[in-house]
Amino acid sequence: MIRILLVDDHAVVREGYRRFLERSEDLRVVGEAEDAEEGFRLWTRQAPDVTVVDLAMRGAGGMTLLMRICERAPAARCLVFSMYEDPLVAQRALECGACGYVTKSSQPEVLVQAVRRAHGGQVYLSADIVQGRAALAEDARRLASLSGKEHEIFRLLAQGRSVAEIARLLKLSAKTVANHQSQIRDKLGLATPAALVHLALRHGLIEPSAASL
Repeated sequence: MIRILLVDDHAVVREGYRRFLERSEDLRVVGEAEDAEEGFRLWTRQAPDVTVVDLAMRGAGGMTLLMRICERAPAARCLVFSMYEDPLVAQRALECGACGYVTKSSQPEVLVQAVRRAHGGQVYLSADIVQGRAALAEDARRLASLSGKEHEIFRLLAQGRSVAEIARLLKLSAKTVANHQSQIRDKLGLATPAALVHLALRHGLIEPSAASL
């Protein structure tokens, strides 16, 4: 029997997934919590085999709960079940100690499979997160193909700087900057200025407040 703790601030979500999980004879929900504080107390008391954690909750969020549990018990099996489909968020959860990440847009059967994999000591990611991580890796490969000068021009373009502004800042001719701009778009496979900005945001190369969309 796999003993599960559910931590999610929506009672309807907890009820629905508790019923679905317990349709499997090998799964049993031994506790439910609506926030990180209650979740940690129940985890300490119940010692579940797998803790299923949402990220967006009132008060301290799911990342905080992950870190608290994994600091106390590094071998604890915590599975994130979240509305966030950003692979960078999933990566952060894994760094905080999660052994898996499933988005709430996944089919319910995926959560069952993830719980079993987590209990078995494996890392599990839902298909959309796997695809997103692959896309990020391809982005990173393309970004690595840029020269140092191209990378700086790329960053400035993503901030919304004009070719003339960049030329002044880098002490280059406008024609040189324009040529680099064309080469950057070719190397990165970007068709529009908006795509360039989104790529820079995904990889943390500019702050959201600096983006020009």
